[in-house]
Amino acid sequence: MASINQIHQQLKIPQPQNPLPGKTDEAPDSFGKFLLKGIQEVNQMQQDADRAVESLFTGGDVNPAEVLTAVQKADMSFKMMLQVRNKMMQAYSEVKDIRV
Repeated sequence: MASINQIHQQLKIPQPQNPLPGKTDEAPDSFGKFLLKGIQEVNQMQQDADRAVESLFTGGDVNPAEVLTAVQKADMSFKMMLQVRNKMMQAYSEVKDIRV
C-alpha cells in the first residue's frame, strides 16, 4: 500500500509547509482567502462582460458571440456564487440553532 507522501508525489500535490496545527498565524490557502478570491474573480468577469457589451453597443470591434459568452459566464459565475452564499447561510443557521 502506498503512503500518503508517495501519493502526493505521484499526483504532484505540494506538501504543507508546516503540518502541525497552531504553529502558523494563518494558513496560506484559508477558506476566507478562497472565498475572497472567488468573489474577486466573479467581479472581474462581470466588469469584463460590461466592457464587452459597452464596446458592442458603441460600435467597437468585438465579436457578438464573444460578448454573449462573456455575459453568460458572468451570469453563471454570479449565480454559483449566490448559491454558495445561500449554502453558507443555511449552514450558519443550522450551527446557530444547535443547543449546547
